[in-house]
Amino acid sequence: MRIRTPLAGLVLSAGLLLGQAKGTDDDRIYDQVRLKLAGDRDVGGNAIEVVVQNGGVVVLKGKVGKSSQKARAEKLTKKVKGVKSVENQLVVETR
Repeated sequence: MRIRTPLAGLVLSAGLLLGQAKGTDDDRIYDQVRLKLAGDRDVGGNAIEVVVQNGGVVVLKGKVGKSSQKARAEKLTKKVKGVKSVENQLVVETR
């Protein structure tokens, strides 16, 4: 019975690490998407909210001035490693 106890602890630890890895991956994706958007000449100046959930599902929210900026933000986001899908909720608001 003593052999099983350490094994159960190891299995539990591995499960916790895998759960943390998913959250960590979402954090990495968030950082990478923010960097790509901020570094882009066309999109960079816009206040775009980025939400990453469920292991790589990215939601883009906020306002942009042109439809080309909306499309570019989505394209840049899809290029980030680990992004499974992009829900582009950006609103084009002309002044």
